[in-house]
Amino acid sequence: MSTDPNATRPQQIAQINPSQIAANQWAGSSFPVESFQAYTSPFGYRRSATGGYGREFHYGLDLAAPMGSYIRNWWAGTVVEVSDNSNCGTSVVVESGHWLHIYCHMQGHVETVNGQLTMLDRSGGVQIAQGQQVAAGTRIGRVGMTGRTTGPHLHWGLKYDGNWVNPALVLRAMYAGQQATAANPQ
Repeated sequence: MSTDPNATRPQQIAQINPSQIAANQWAGSSFPVESFQAYTSPFGYRRSATGGYGREFHYGLDLAAPMGSYIRNWWAGTVVEVSDNSNCGTSVVVESGHWLHIYCHMQGHVETVNGQLTMLDRSGGVQIAQGQQVAAGTRIGRVGMTGRTTGPHLHWGLKYDGNWVNPALVLRAMYAGQQATAANPQ
């Protein structure tokens, strides 16, 4: 399973429209980065982030935050991959039903701990093992600059049934759900 958002071969893009995403239940989900500052690169085609004049497809949403800001798990699930050997840098992938959420460019490294591949960020107090269950909102890493990056940020990628989805659509649906709940408390 390649979850590297900078893989060279084209990936499938989900044909999901915002109304389909909004139909999902987002109660309990978490915004993925603390100390968020700005969106720095959207999902879709862009000029190469590391120079040149070529265009590339960006399979995620970049969320700038100060170096060391904590990254939170978006949705409860199981850690299915930890890695530190791709363009994604130190990364964690969580599976939640049909969804995969990918967190890239984190601080720390991967090593085997008690027989399990584990992402370790000792100075941040984070240890996430492959196979571990993680609740929504759990701190799973910190913003770093590992892999192919030009500044501190979280690259957040989402897949639904194996197809990439624009994370901005999900964030809009989460926000709309919060506004509806606030307007109609029960």
